[in-house]
Amino acid sequence: MGKTIKKIWNIITNIIVVLAVILAVALVGVRLVGLQVFTVLSGSMEPTYHVGSLIYVKDVDYKELEAGDVITFMLDEDTVATHRITEVVPDEEEPDTLRYRTKGDANDAEDGKLVHYKNVIGTPVFTIPYLGYFADYIQNPPGTYVAISVGAVLLLLVFLPDLFSSDDKGKEKKKTKGRYERDHIPKQ
Repeated sequence: MGKTIKKIWNIITNIIVVLAVILAVALVGVRLVGLQVFTVLSGSMEPTYHVGSLIYVKDVDYKELEAGDVITFMLDEDTVATHRITEVVPDEEEPDTLRYRTKGDANDAEDGKLVHYKNVIGTPVFTIPYLGYFADYIQNPPGTYVAISVGAVLLLLVFLPDLFSSDDKGKEKKKTKGRYERDHIPKQ
């Protein structure tokens, strides 16, 4: 491979690797700092959170939540929602037990059920538009298989030139090594 082509190849593969690392951090690495990642699947919070966006949610003390705050919560075992609190409703029998009346910004009516404080996951801290489409795709087959295949091809692209160039260097060293040893035999 020519030196110019090899430099261009290295630049391109380095850019691809950096993008893959950034994507991995955006999708998985943020969990190390305590954030959870969710994909916005409905337009109930438009224009605050657009469909297809990723939202990053941090834990929050449920006692600090108040009307106007946005929360991410469990609707049931399989469904997560993000809506705005319209009212904090203390339990009549247990004042420490709080429930929240919520509503999506784009919805006309408030949600039918109150959200129990134990179902609150946290509050969104930031969002990345459109990345949710990709995240949702790679979390389910066939997207998972595509992501694994792309990762394998990426590894090959990064290391393949090194494998070929090290073979050429190894052959050159073997040739010169024999000549060097013959020419530099110590005299007794």
